[in-house]
Amino acid sequence: MAEGLSRHWGQQVFVTNHPGAAGSIGMKVAGFSPPDGYTLLFALSSSFVALPEIAKDYPYDLVRDFVSIGFVCEQPMAVAMPPSLGVNTLGELIDHVKKRPGEINVAVLSRGGIPHLTSEWIKLAAGLEWTSINYPGTPAGLSDVMGGRVQVIMDGLPSLAGAVNGGQLKLLAVGAEKRLPNRPETPTIAETLPRIPRALGWFALMGPPGTPEPVAKKISDDLRAVLNEPALKKRFEDIASYINPMSPKELQDYIRTEQSLWKPVIEQIATFKAAPK
Repeated sequence: MAEGLSRHWGQQVFVTNHPGAAGSIGMKVAGFSPPDGYTLLFALSSSFVALPEIAKDYPYDLVRDFVSIGFVCEQPMAVAMPPSLGVNTLGELIDHVKKRPGEINVAVLSRGGIPHLTSEWIKLAAGLEWTSINYPGTPAGLSDVMGGRVQVIMDGLPSLAGAVNGGQLKLLAVGAEKRLPNRPETPTIAETLPRIPRALGWFALMGPPGTPEPVAKKISDDLRAVLNEPALKKRFEDIASYINPMSPKELQDYIRTEQSLWKPVIEQIATFKAAPK
């Protein structure tokens, strides 16, 4: 995407990473940057969905104060297991767990992230007893799943696609709202658990608080033009990321809807702790 914007604008777009603390470090850097359109935040879904609930003392309202620019892509959550366990569908997994209450562990990426919330939502919706094990990165979780120490893994489909394509994992379901065009054989989570209409990680472009509306609109229009390039859309789909362009107002409404969708799940997980400052 940065390459496309660089080409579209005729000048280099630089990407600076500020990882850690559930995305709050990068958000603070962007939040205190000049609102001139030259510094933007590539926002993670968990930063706008979970962080406002688990970090009540955050210095500003993330949706109200950051300026929505445009939606980039969504990545459905994936539920997967080693094929050696003989479980082929989400329904079979639910039956498998109910016969072994408290014995099944689920590898998820980062406490409070969308994979963790997905695990907890399925657990609540299906009335299951399993334990979500939090890992700092997907490779560590995959290692434990492949080694038989953990039975299930939930993560964004792009992170698990290599192991699925290679046969090391069986893909049971995805959190898309409908079956994916390039994986039509894989059911959605909602087909088994209608209480979960979607479970998506997503990325959006946001401006620092105070970014003028004309600046945000110009960047939003340019972003939409780049995302509509067929070659870029194909590249995104190849890595299980699905483009869904939105206007600034549509993005702001979407984030509010996502917060409402996940809030009941977050509220039922009483052991959350605020992200480090």
